Amino acid sequence: MAGLQTLNPKAEHAKQEVALEVTCSAAQGVQQVIKSNLGPKGTLKMLVSGAGDIKLTKDGCILLNEMQFQNPIASMIGKMATAQDDQTGDGTTSNIIIIGELMRKAQECIHEGIHPRIVTEGFQLSSKKALEILDELAISTEDNKEMLINVARTALRTKLKPSLADKMTEIIVDAVLAIQKDKNEPVDLHMVEMQEMTHKTAQETQLIKGLVLDHGARHPDMPKSMTNCYILTGNVSLEYEKTEVNSGFFYKTAEERQKLVDEERRFIDDRVRKVIELKKKVCEKDPKANFVLVNQKGIDPVSLDMLAKERIFAVRRAKRRNMERLMLACGGTAMNSFEELDDSCLGHAGSVWEYTLGEGKYTFIEECKNPQSVTILVKGPNRHTITQIKDAVRDGLRATKNVLDDKKVVPGAGAFEFMLNKRLLEFKQTVKGKVKFGVQAFAEAMLAIPKTLTINAGLDAQDSLVKVQDAMLENNEPYGIDLNSGEPVLPKDIGVYDNYCVKRQLLHNSPVLASQLLQIDTIMRAGMATMKAKPTN
Repeated sequence: MAGLQTLNPKAEHAKQEVALEVTCSAAQGVQQVIKSNLGPKGTLKMLVSGAGDIKLTKDGCILLNEMQFQNPIASMIGKMATAQDDQTGDGTTSNIIIIGELMRKAQECIHEGIHPRIVTEGFQLSSKKALEILDELAISTEDNKEMLINVARTALRTKLKPSLADKMTEIIVDAVLAIQKDKNEPVDLHMVEMQEMTHKTAQETQLIKGLVLDHGARHPDMPKSMTNCYILTGNVSLEYEKTEVNSGFFYKTAEERQKLVDEERRFIDDRVRKVIELKKKVCEKDPKANFVLVNQKGIDPVSLDMLAKERIFAVRRAKRRNMERLMLACGGTAMNSFEELDDSCLGHAGSVWEYTLGEGKYTFIEECKNPQSVTILVKGPNRHTITQIKDAVRDGLRATKNVLDDKKVVPGAGAFEFMLNKRLLEFKQTVKGKVKFGVQAFAEAMLAIPKTLTINAGLDAQDSLVKVQDAMLENNEPYGIDLNSGEPVLPKDIGVYDNYCVKRQLLHNSPVLASQLLQIDTIMRAGMATMKAKPTN
């Protein structure tokens, strides 16, 4: 008589507990590695590659991209957190901390006999309610430059030391506002170029409302500094070029050869003369004007001599991306032919000057009237500093852009998480059944952010949390933690705010992934049971 081979319930339950333990340990393991980065008081991590390259960073996204995960659960959590950073530019470390805490709280509930499915239902309810609370607590930032500065400073202070973060804040906000064409259109951050220079200190980093080319003029007699410059952007070859197809020229005498060479030279010289004629035409109208030629293709020595005699500053073989940005910064039109040159194709800059650093040359094009493309010139004494600043600037730019897109921000310094915890515990009273344990677990997990901020600042976490909760009961306002004293403080008093879209993604993604991780064991067990429950004779 056929029968089914069934699994021992006790053995099955033991397997479930072991699988849950492994899953939660993986989530909390990633949390333990990453959480010390959180906040302005967080610590740096040193990453050493197999080739011996060293990187110092506090950025959670960079850490997760550089780390190699062996555990698939940890790898899944890391990919989810970095995916959020790709979209919003921040929130990587917060995501990891919240997921780890949700898994820890869920594990406690399951050990008390509550089924994972009930816990996940509580997480889903809480997530939906948390998003409603987020909209209620969000603060409008319509045409508020001060709020842009606050958000950028909050983002940068978690990645750079305070003095440098404050300087970079002004640079980043000015850069984003400079390239903002219309308040109703999204900002294109590709219009902010980052140019690096290993020179002086990080405090020398500056915003150039124009362009910085990483090469200079190719003739020693050309002027090194000019004002009131008209700029011709060209993509025309001013040198001999090889033919694109195989061809040959035959001559019988030296005179015929010389005639052929003269004709080739005259063809190039005619192009150069048209540029010189345009320069003379411009200088007739404006005697104090200077002329600059930025060419994407080559300029041979003879042509450079002709241009230098006319005091024309010429740059050859400019990068294509610089040519596109040059028109956005200075105006004008890129010319693919010099046959019909006139004043309308020229851009203008107040100052063009060349700077030599070691064997390298840099050309600064500044004082543009309405630049739609700007350059952040990142300076630092070494490669580690420059890389750290560039990573922080990218996050700061996206944080500032998010404020312009969302037109709202969220109180920072842990204030939002404290208020969310308070409101969710009130919401728990309206939920019936065991699901309220999942809601409570979610509410308590939200306190992981302010608790970690306090611990990283070297303060007494329990004491600070109690003081903030007492202050909120008295005034019913979102209080945060002053990380210098551990006392409750209003975010508006210290100017600490977070991005709305970052918090929204966090409250949506973290519970979803935590719920899936909690249900992985059931799916695996069902698959194993199906495979093992086979008919036997």
